[in-house]
Amino acid sequence: MTKVLIKETQNPTILKFEFENFITKNESFEFKNIDEAKASPLAQQLFYLPFVKTVYISGNFIAIEKFSIVEWEDVKEAVAEQIEKFITNGGAVINVEENKPKKQPITVYGESTPNPAALKFVVSRMLTKNAVEFKNIDQTEASPLANELFKYAYVKEVFIDENYISVTKYDFIGWDEITLELRTFIKEYIENGGTVLDETFIPNTIKDEATKEANFDSLDETSQKIINILEEFVKPAVAADGGNIAFDSYDETTRTVKVIMQGACNGCPSSTFTLKSGIENMLRSMLNDEKINVESV
Repeated sequence: MTKVLIKETQNPTILKFEFENFITKNESFEFKNIDEAKASPLAQQLFYLPFVKTVYISGNFIAIEKFSIVEWEDVKEAVAEQIEKFITNGGAVINVEENKPKKQPITVYGESTPNPAALKFVVSRMLTKNAVEFKNIDQTEASPLANELFKYAYVKEVFIDENYISVTKYDFIGWDEITLELRTFIKEYIENGGTVLDETFIPNTIKDEATKEANFDSLDETSQKIINILEEFVKPAVAADGGNIAFDSYDETTRTVKVIMQGACNGCPSSTFTLKSGIENMLRSMLNDEKINVESV
């Protein structure tokens, strides 16, 4: 009989059910409801459980995101048993005929950023709703794509957000020597069904919306205003340059706003100018406080 191993993830609403062997061939699937799950008889079966919200299938595991009507502790053993029984009785994880052909052509192009060490590779489809930064290969558990990119000796950092991947390189090589190689690799990797981000492994620093709202509500009024200004006026411009900005803290005594710069913006020679002449002046004007100062952490 097929044996399934139950594993927790960093997201408490998602549980993984692992197999000893791979159940897909270099492909990942995400199903939001039973109608979307035509390619997976197993996923369709799981959606008959009223608490199943999303089913992810990749590599050697099935991950299930639940609604809050139940606790995993109460149902996980029954779910594992149902999966084991379905597979043992010859049920298909993925219907090969239904799923063929899977490969979908995409376009990828390189776009310069204000940071000469970083290039933004724009993809013709959404990759993620969560901005994630990787400083080295040891941090890439959440992204098989980032893991592969770090195998190029010249890749220093990788940042993934929405529909683009920002790659920061070391100085020993020029972009004219590596841009085509990276663009081709990213394009073929995604077209062949490679996993860009495994959402179940995204670090705890990325909170769900309820937690974000709770944290926001607990902040002082000035911090809330700063966050709203950053979200509405600054983030879109920063994203266009292949980076991200996140609010860290506000010290009312020193009037200091601390922000986190990610992606192409991190280490960019013009980032200090952007902070001081751009963001700082904007906050001073919109908050009507000339003593506001902005620092990057």
